[in-house]
Amino acid sequence: MAIRLQFENSCDIGVFSKLTNAYCLVATEGPENFYSIFEAELAGIIPLIRTSIAGSRIIGRLCVGNKNGLLLPHNTTDQELQHLRNSLPDQVVVQRVEERLSALGNCIACNDHVALAHTDLDKETEEIISDVLGVEVFRQTIAGNILVGSYCVFSNRGGLVHPHTSVEDLDELSTLLQVPLVAGTVNRGSEVIAAGITVNDWTAFCGSDTTGTELSVIESVLKLREAQPSSIVDEMKKSLIDSYVWV
Repeated sequence: MAIRLQFENSCDIGVFSKLTNAYCLVATEGPENFYSIFEAELAGIIPLIRTSIAGSRIIGRLCVGNKNGLLLPHNTTDQELQHLRNSLPDQVVVQRVEERLSALGNCIACNDHVALAHTDLDKETEEIISDVLGVEVFRQTIAGNILVGSYCVFSNRGGLVHPHTSVEDLDELSTLLQVPLVAGTVNRGSEVIAAGITVNDWTAFCGSDTTGTELSVIESVLKLREAQPSSIVDEMKKSLIDSYVWV
Protein backbone atom coordinates (compact mmCIF):
# COMPACT_ATOMS: atom_id res chain seq x y z
CA MET A 1 0.00 0.00 0.00
CA ALA A 2 0.98 3.66 -0.31
CA ILE A 3 1.40 5.64 2.91
CA ARG A 4 1.01 9.42 3.21
CA LEU A 5 3.29 11.49 5.46
CA GLN A 6 5.24 14.75 5.83
CA PHE A 7 8.82 15.68 6.62
CA GLU A 8 8.50 18.64 9.00
CA ASN A 9 6.14 20.88 6.97
CA SER A 10 7.11 19.49 3.58
CA CYS A 11 5.14 17.03 1.48
CA ASP A 12 8.20 16.45 -0.73
CA ILE A 13 9.16 13.32 1.15
CA GLY A 14 11.05 11.93 -1.88
CA VAL A 15 13.55 14.74 -1.29
CA PHE A 16 14.32 13.46 2.21
CA SER A 17 14.31 9.69 1.62
CA LYS A 18 15.48 6.97 -0.77
CA LEU A 19 13.70 3.61 -0.75
CA THR A 20 14.91 0.44 -2.50
CA ASN A 21 14.23 -3.27 -2.13
CA ALA A 22 17.35 -3.72 0.05
CA TYR A 23 17.46 -0.59 2.24
CA CYS A 24 15.85 2.77 2.99
CA LEU A 25 17.78 6.00 3.60
CA VAL A 26 16.16 8.87 5.49
CA ALA A 27 17.48 12.35 6.27
CA THR A 28 18.91 13.05 9.71
CA GLU A 29 17.42 15.40 12.31
CA GLY A 30 13.85 14.94 11.16
CA PRO A 31 10.69 14.58 13.27
CA GLU A 32 10.39 11.28 15.14
CA ASN A 33 6.92 10.57 13.73
CA PHE A 34 8.46 10.64 10.22
CA TYR A 35 10.88 7.87 11.18
CA SER A 36 8.26 5.87 13.07
CA ILE A 37 6.04 5.65 9.97
CA PHE A 38 8.94 4.22 7.96
CA GLU A 39 9.90 1.88 10.80
CA ALA A 40 6.35 0.56 11.17
CA GLU A 41 6.33 -0.46 7.51
CA LEU A 42 9.93 -1.64 7.05
CA ALA A 43 11.10 -2.98 10.44
CA GLY A 44 12.43 -6.52 10.21
CA ILE A 45 12.38 -6.42 6.40
CA ILE A 46 15.08 -3.95 5.31
CA PRO A 47 17.37 -1.58 7.28
CA LEU A 48 16.32 2.04 7.82
CA ILE A 49 19.40 4.27 7.84
CA ARG A 50 19.50 7.90 8.96
CA THR A 51 22.15 9.85 7.06
CA SER A 52 23.16 13.14 5.50
CA ILE A 53 24.86 13.40 2.10
CA ALA A 54 27.39 16.18 1.48
CA GLY A 55 26.22 17.69 4.76
CA SER A 56 22.69 18.04 3.38
CA ARG A 57 19.33 16.49 4.28
CA ILE A 58 18.05 16.42 0.67
CA ILE A 59 19.41 12.90 0.31
CA GLY A 60 16.73 11.67 -2.10
CA ARG A 61 17.82 14.18 -4.72
CA LEU A 62 21.57 13.65 -4.23
CA CYS A 63 21.91 9.85 -4.44
CA VAL A 64 20.61 7.01 -6.59
CA GLY A 65 20.47 3.34 -5.72
CA ASN A 66 18.85 -0.07 -5.97
CA LYS A 67 19.27 -3.48 -4.31
CA ASN A 68 22.74 -3.83 -5.87
CA GLY A 69 24.36 -0.50 -5.09
CA LEU A 70 24.27 3.14 -4.04
CA LEU A 71 25.89 6.01 -5.95
CA LEU A 72 26.81 9.20 -4.09
CA PRO A 73 27.98 12.63 -5.31
CA HIS A 74 31.69 13.49 -5.19
CA ASN A 75 31.21 15.90 -2.27
CA THR A 76 29.93 13.16 0.07
CA THR A 77 32.20 13.25 3.12
CA ASP A 78 34.43 10.32 4.13
CA GLN A 79 32.48 10.02 7.37
CA GLU A 80 29.13 9.78 5.53
CA LEU A 81 30.59 7.25 3.09
CA GLN A 82 31.90 5.06 5.93
CA HIS A 83 28.63 5.31 7.86
CA LEU A 84 26.67 4.12 4.81
CA ARG A 85 29.11 1.28 4.07
CA ASN A 86 28.87 0.12 7.69
CA SER A 87 25.07 0.34 7.77
CA LEU A 88 24.03 -1.11 4.41
CA PRO A 89 23.74 -4.85 3.64
CA ASP A 90 27.05 -6.43 2.60
CA GLN A 91 25.96 -7.04 -1.00
CA VAL A 92 25.25 -3.33 -1.63
CA VAL A 93 28.20 -1.61 -3.35
CA VAL A 94 28.62 2.04 -2.27
CA GLN A 95 30.58 4.40 -4.52
CA ARG A 96 31.21 8.11 -4.94
CA VAL A 97 30.92 9.46 -8.49
CA GLU A 98 33.06 12.25 -9.95
CA GLU A 99 30.25 13.87 -11.94
CA ARG A 100 29.63 17.60 -12.37
CA LEU A 101 25.85 16.97 -12.34
CA SER A 102 26.12 16.08 -8.67
CA ALA A 103 22.40 15.85 -7.81
CA LEU A 104 22.37 12.24 -8.98
CA GLY A 105 18.81 11.61 -7.80
CA ASN A 106 17.56 14.35 -10.14
CA CYS A 107 19.55 13.00 -13.09
CA ILE A 108 19.03 9.24 -12.81
CA ALA A 109 16.02 7.00 -12.18
CA CYS A 110 16.35 3.24 -11.81
CA ASN A 111 14.94 -0.04 -10.58
CA ASP A 112 16.94 -3.26 -10.16
CA HIS A 113 17.33 -3.83 -13.91
CA VAL A 114 17.19 -0.58 -15.90
CA ALA A 115 18.22 3.07 -15.43
CA LEU A 116 17.12 6.23 -17.24
CA ALA A 117 19.83 8.89 -17.29
CA HIS A 118 20.24 12.61 -18.01
CA THR A 119 21.39 13.08 -21.60
CA ASP A 120 24.48 15.08 -20.54
CA LEU A 121 25.97 12.69 -17.98
CA ASP A 122 29.62 11.77 -18.54
CA LYS A 123 30.28 8.51 -20.37
CA GLU A 124 32.30 7.33 -17.35
CA THR A 125 29.32 8.00 -15.09
CA GLU A 126 27.10 5.94 -17.38
CA GLU A 127 29.55 3.03 -17.10
CA ILE A 128 29.65 3.35 -13.29
CA ILE A 129 25.83 3.31 -13.14
CA SER A 130 25.82 0.13 -15.19
CA ASP A 131 28.58 -1.59 -13.18
CA VAL A 132 27.61 -0.61 -9.62
CA LEU A 133 23.83 -0.81 -9.95
CA GLY A 134 23.89 -3.77 -12.35
CA VAL A 135 21.51 -2.11 -14.80
CA GLU A 136 21.15 -1.31 -18.49
CA VAL A 137 21.37 2.48 -18.95
CA PHE A 138 19.30 4.53 -21.41
CA ARG A 139 19.75 8.29 -21.92
CA GLN A 140 16.24 9.74 -22.05
CA THR A 141 14.02 12.74 -21.49
CA ILE A 142 10.54 12.63 -19.95
CA ALA A 143 7.94 14.97 -21.43
CA GLY A 144 10.87 17.05 -22.74
CA ASN A 145 12.51 17.26 -19.29
CA ILE A 146 16.15 16.20 -19.00
CA LEU A 147 15.95 15.70 -15.22
CA VAL A 148 14.57 12.19 -15.60
CA GLY A 149 15.19 11.40 -11.93
CA SER A 150 12.78 14.17 -10.91
CA TYR A 151 9.91 13.42 -13.25
CA CYS A 152 9.38 9.68 -12.81
CA VAL A 153 9.55 6.86 -10.29
CA PHE A 154 9.42 3.16 -11.07
CA SER A 155 9.95 -0.16 -9.34
CA ASN A 156 10.32 -3.62 -10.86
CA ARG A 157 6.52 -3.78 -11.05
CA GLY A 158 5.40 -0.43 -12.51
CA GLY A 159 5.96 3.30 -12.60
CA LEU A 160 4.57 6.83 -12.62
CA VAL A 161 5.79 9.55 -15.01
CA HIS A 162 5.22 13.27 -15.70
CA PRO A 163 1.54 13.96 -16.54
CA HIS A 164 2.40 15.56 -19.90
CA THR A 165 4.19 12.46 -21.19
CA SER A 166 2.72 11.58 -24.60
CA VAL A 167 1.19 8.18 -25.34
CA GLU A 168 4.04 7.46 -27.77
CA ASP A 169 6.68 8.29 -25.13
CA LEU A 170 4.82 6.23 -22.54
CA ASP A 171 4.89 3.22 -24.85
CA GLU A 172 8.59 3.71 -25.62
CA LEU A 173 9.55 4.11 -21.95
CA SER A 174 7.41 1.16 -20.91
CA THR A 175 9.13 -0.99 -23.53
CA LEU A 176 12.58 0.11 -22.35
CA LEU A 177 11.78 -0.48 -18.69
CA GLN A 178 9.67 -3.61 -19.25
CA VAL A 179 7.10 -2.40 -16.69
CA PRO A 180 3.67 -0.75 -17.06
CA LEU A 181 3.70 3.05 -16.76
CA VAL A 182 1.05 5.71 -16.29
CA ALA A 183 1.24 9.49 -16.50
CA GLY A 184 0.14 11.07 -13.24
CA THR A 185 0.82 13.43 -10.36
CA VAL A 186 1.43 13.44 -6.59
CA ASN A 187 0.73 15.95 -3.83
CA ARG A 188 -2.43 17.38 -5.34
CA GLY A 189 -1.21 17.89 -8.89
CA SER A 190 2.59 18.16 -8.56
CA GLU A 191 4.42 17.18 -11.74
CA VAL A 192 7.72 16.63 -9.92
CA ILE A 193 6.89 13.01 -9.23
CA ALA A 194 10.08 11.86 -7.50
CA ALA A 195 10.06 14.77 -5.06
CA GLY A 196 6.71 13.64 -3.68
CA ILE A 197 7.10 9.86 -3.56
CA THR A 198 9.62 7.09 -2.96
CA VAL A 199 8.84 3.47 -3.87
CA ASN A 200 10.00 -0.11 -3.94
CA ASP A 201 8.35 -3.36 -5.04
CA TRP A 202 5.91 -3.65 -2.13
CA THR A 203 5.33 -0.20 -0.66
CA ALA A 204 5.38 3.53 -1.40
CA PHE A 205 5.63 6.62 0.79
CA CYS A 206 4.15 9.83 -0.61
CA GLY A 207 3.45 13.36 0.54
CA SER A 208 0.40 13.94 2.72
CA ASP A 209 -1.15 16.26 0.11
CA THR A 210 -1.51 13.31 -2.29
CA THR A 211 -5.21 12.90 -3.08
CA GLY A 212 -7.23 9.70 -2.88
CA THR A 213 -7.38 9.56 -6.68
CA GLU A 214 -3.60 10.00 -7.02
CA LEU A 215 -3.10 7.34 -4.35
CA SER A 216 -5.35 4.91 -6.18
CA VAL A 217 -3.40 5.39 -9.44
CA ILE A 218 -0.08 4.90 -7.61
CA GLU A 219 -1.21 1.72 -5.86
CA SER A 220 -2.68 0.35 -9.08
CA VAL A 221 0.30 0.88 -11.42
CA LEU A 222 2.88 -0.19 -8.82
CA LYS A 223 0.74 -3.27 -7.98
CA LEU A 224 1.04 -2.47 -4.27
CA ARG A 225 -2.23 -4.06 -3.20
CA GLU A 226 -1.02 -7.51 -4.21
CA ALA A 227 2.61 -7.11 -3.10
CA GLN A 228 3.91 -9.25 -0.24
CA PRO A 229 7.19 -7.87 1.17
CA SER A 230 8.32 -11.12 2.77
CA SER A 231 8.03 -13.12 -0.45
CA ILE A 232 9.80 -10.40 -2.48
CA VAL A 233 12.66 -10.18 0.03
CA ASP A 234 12.93 -13.99 0.25
CA GLU A 235 13.14 -14.13 -3.54
CA MET A 236 15.89 -11.47 -3.53
CA LYS A 237 17.87 -13.32 -0.86
CA LYS A 238 17.55 -16.56 -2.80
CA SER A 239 18.84 -14.91 -5.98
CA LEU A 240 21.77 -13.43 -4.06
CA ILE A 241 22.62 -16.82 -2.58
CA ASP A 242 22.28 -18.49 -5.98
CA SER A 243 24.57 -15.96 -7.64
CA TYR A 244 27.07 -16.29 -4.79
CA VAL A 245 27.07 -20.08 -5.09
CA TRP A 246 27.45 -20.05 -8.86
CA VAL A 247 30.18 -17.40 -8.87
